Amino acid sequence: MKKRFLNSIRSLIKNQYPNYSNDKLDEIMYGVEGIYLTITKTIVIFSIALLLGIFKELLFLLIAFNFIRLFAFGMHANNSITCLIFSTIIFIGGAFLCKYVSLDTKTLYLLYFIALIVIAIYAPADTVKRPLIKKKKRIKFKILSIITVLIYFTLSLFIKNNLIINSLIFGLIIECILILPITYKAFKMPYRNYINYGLNT
Repeated sequence: MKKRFLNSIRSLIKNQYPNYSNDKLDEIMYGVEGIYLTITKTIVIFSIALLLGIFKELLFLLIAFNFIRLFAFGMHANNSITCLIFSTIIFIGGAFLCKYVSLDTKTLYLLYFIALIVIAIYAPADTVKRPLIKKKKRIKFKILSIITVLIYFTLSLFIKNNLIINSLIFGLIIECILILPITYKAFKMPYRNYINYGLNT
């Protein structure tokens, strides 16, 4: 179903814009595929969350996660089934943690310290389909990622709502997991893909 849908969209774009090169079409289709997978995956995961009574927790967690992911990027699964299974496990599990876990101050600070180190070392983490070729862009996203961690930490100092505090730190932890080289290795995916282009500008 996914392949048929994407092929239809590609043909439609190609007919509408015949001057587009294959590289341009591939770039557009990467975004279209991302939207398609996000929508279908979200429907499934949110349906499960509704049945389990953790919809609100999942919503807050996804907001926190997706904001840091804008800058730190990270691993994408090789296929939609793997992505769906992995995402369901990690986000439904994370939503349960957001609902039932209460972190003491020392543990929270320690987790933020670890997250800051991981982000400072490994963010942004690119993919084969979206290599971060330009060095200036990588530096920019690293700085933005670090700033986001500091913003999350500052919010956690002043916000007294346990759900929001948990959503911020667990969303951050999930992102940290997805940018680690060992995670890429576990899923047999190449890391630091920009190196393959021999560019560092």
